[in-house]
Amino acid sequence: MAKDSPHQTNYTRQVNFLLAKVYGRSAVKDSLLDRAINYFSQEEFRSSDETVSSQESELLKVLSEERYASLLALSLNILELAEGDNFIENNKKSAQFLGTIQLLSPTEGKNVASSNEQSKSVYKAVLCIRLLDYLIINNQMNEPYISKYLVDVSPEQYLNFAEHDYKAYLRFTKQVKVPLIMAALLQDIGNYHPAAQAILCGEEGKLNPFRTLEVSQRKELLQINYRETFRYLVEGIGVPSFKGDSKAERDQFRIDEQDKLSFIKLLLKTSVNPKESVGNILKVPQIYTSIILSTKDNYNYKLLPQVFQVLNKNAELGACEQRVVDALYKITGMFPQGFGIVYMPHGGFVEQGDCYEYAIVNGLYPKNPEHPHCRMATRKLTFIGYGQNLAVPITKNLYFTQTAKKLARLSKDRLNEILELLSSNPEERKKLDLLPRCWQANEYFSIKANQKLWNRVE
Repeated sequence: MAKDSPHQTNYTRQVNFLLAKVYGRSAVKDSLLDRAINYFSQEEFRSSDETVSSQESELLKVLSEERYASLLALSLNILELAEGDNFIENNKKSAQFLGTIQLLSPTEGKNVASSNEQSKSVYKAVLCIRLLDYLIINNQMNEPYISKYLVDVSPEQYLNFAEHDYKAYLRFTKQVKVPLIMAALLQDIGNYHPAAQAILCGEEGKLNPFRTLEVSQRKELLQINYRETFRYLVEGIGVPSFKGDSKAERDQFRIDEQDKLSFIKLLLKTSVNPKESVGNILKVPQIYTSIILSTKDNYNYKLLPQVFQVLNKNAELGACEQRVVDALYKITGMFPQGFGIVYMPHGGFVEQGDCYEYAIVNGLYPKNPEHPHCRMATRKLTFIGYGQNLAVPITKNLYFTQTAKKLARLSKDRLNEILELLSSNPEERKKLDLLPRCWQANEYFSIKANQKLWNRVE
């Protein structure tokens, strides 16, 4: 379980704690993952024709209710951290949420895969609800289930939905956004079924679960994950019981809960081969997240901005819809939240091409997807905790080869001098490129004063 840290702001602690409650493992076994593993292990030894006593049936129902309550609480927690009172606030809070997850995630060393595995489902859930917003606002959402909760809401009114019609906004959130988040959290839970774990870790549990699988193993794993995720959703969680005395409220409650369950099933089912279906709002974020928070041995931080090359290829092959990939590109831009940008500053001695500075991506919806919204992390080659916001154009961003060439003419002595100021110790300096194209900001973010990248800058 995540522990409180004196080196973290209250917000950073909240995100850390949430990640642990979703896919973490703890002694008290109360995370989403712990509950699913416990269910799978219990069901594995139950015969399909075994008679269940009324007492045991009652116990199973109690456990299902607990799993549902836990999943609902986590989904609402994600909503609370990712959303504000309107579209603008939603994007600000989601940028902070996604950026914090990225900056808490190690980018090198032996813990990259396990840490990313723990964070992926929450990261994906945030992208799903932001993608949903975009498609609705741009009249690109044609799923009947979603549309019926937006009958009297125009795209313009959706921007300030809560202010326009608070009651309808709450109902939309409850019936559409919450089940979408639940689907994102549960999508790969079947991978923790014993049969799936036997493939991933081997019969004796000694293999690296993040290794590249053979094609036959991958196909079998996908089938097991799909089947067991569905079974866990329907039998392990199901629909909760109504608590109250009103028959009318009870009847509506049952209809609402069945509708939500059907919507989650639809999302999971159509995400496998989405074509032009609603499954794209789950599938596209899934592919994006699998690269940004990769669990593969070939994880390379420097290649993260190339994520849309992979998404476009998937769309070309029919694995997802190009229209939805384009939508996500407009939301996130080329550079993921929390990514370390190296740029040539405006004015000053940079006119002679004399230095570069560090910044961190901290905003969604860049005006140009290749010009990331950033917060300055250094000024005059000194780290700062309260930098200004800026958009870094291609002509200033060293990630782009043509820009990096402008500084390539600097002497080794000058480049070493800059590195000496921007790296914390000689050993670190040896590992860094003399002319970096990006930088890994985890160490910078580990300092409490530097975790306020999303504070308003006057």
